Amino acid sequence: MDRAHDIVLLGATGFAGALTARYLARHVPEGCRWALAGRNDEGLRELRRRLAETVPSAAGVPLLHADVHDPGSMRELAHATRVLATTVGPYIQHGLGVVAACADAGTDYVDLTGEPEFVDTAYVRHHARALETGARLVHACGFDSVPHDLGVQFTVEQLPKDVPLRVDGFVRTNATLSGGTLASTLTALSRGPQMIRAARERRAVEPWPPSRRISTRAGARFAPEVGAWALPLPTIDPQVVSRSAAALDSYGPDFRYRHYAAVRRLPIALGTVAGVAGMAAAAQLPAARRWISGRLAPGDGPSDQRRARSWFTVRFVGEGGGRRVCTEVSGGDPGYDETAKFLGESALSLAFDELPGLAGQLTPAVAMGPALRARLLRAGVRFRVAARREA
Repeated sequence: MDRAHDIVLLGATGFAGALTARYLARHVPEGCRWALAGRNDEGLRELRRRLAETVPSAAGVPLLHADVHDPGSMRELAHATRVLATTVGPYIQHGLGVVAACADAGTDYVDLTGEPEFVDTAYVRHHARALETGARLVHACGFDSVPHDLGVQFTVEQLPKDVPLRVDGFVRTNATLSGGTLASTLTALSRGPQMIRAARERRAVEPWPPSRRISTRAGARFAPEVGAWALPLPTIDPQVVSRSAAALDSYGPDFRYRHYAAVRRLPIALGTVAGVAGMAAAAQLPAARRWISGRLAPGDGPSDQRRARSWFTVRFVGEGGGRRVCTEVSGGDPGYDETAKFLGESALSLAFDELPGLAGQLTPAVAMGPALRARLLRAGVRFRVAARREA
């Protein structure tokens, strides 16, 4: 409580940032000291004005000038708050200074990154310092990877303890991209060698449980359990789940997770594979990246009407100890409305919930787990057991 603020949202004038600001304005508890931060002072004032039109109390939200590329600015911001949430991406370009400032200041940190290179680099550079100061650095608190990480944890809770466990996740959605998400995706696809190097550097310094086996390898297949073609998703989610499994003994002595997109029709599945391959190839060419980025600029995104029609469902099929369970996590627009909810509730959980006494770089399931799941249930995200039987 010696900090001026409980929560500061950095990058509030971007597309995802503005949605998160709107969510916080509507859901912060009474007495929560929160603020908006960024380098666009005029944009911050305009955002606050729009928020106050529907939430009059937002008219008094403090506005903080902050530049992610100014270390002094980041130090001042980190020391001013208990929790710093940031939507400023691509994170490999704009995020490491923010993590460094939070690790030094003992400030809890949450973001929306889905960039493995950034997460691995942040671990190598700042995990040890965060352990010293007590900071909790929690990446991937959007659609990547809250519903998947917490969904697997929820599934594991339905299965026997201390036995080998197998969980498969099948993602379905009809959502569209924003310019910021497109920019982050293209950046990640264009940095394959750097991503491999960052992963190798992390493996060299990160402890791993020697007596337990954890696997995330997956191949394309037809999955009769969901009646669809299962295509391995090249996202950060399996890495996040595997690190939760490494940190939590409840995942058993031998744990496997496979992460898929569920596509019901074979022609669409083949087209999806070709499209991803084409974008990955185009991302290697600067001119092609610029052309693709120009189709959807940062700050642009789907309209309120389009997001209202969007949905996601993740079906998890878990087996172990002679038991089989199907669970489901589902909600509305995953990339923006629900992502704002995931990030906002993650920040609120770190600020106000009774959580495990941990520090350093943590996954959402390890840092917040059931407390965050309870918050999301109250906020309308569905976690349910769809079926269970003896295997």
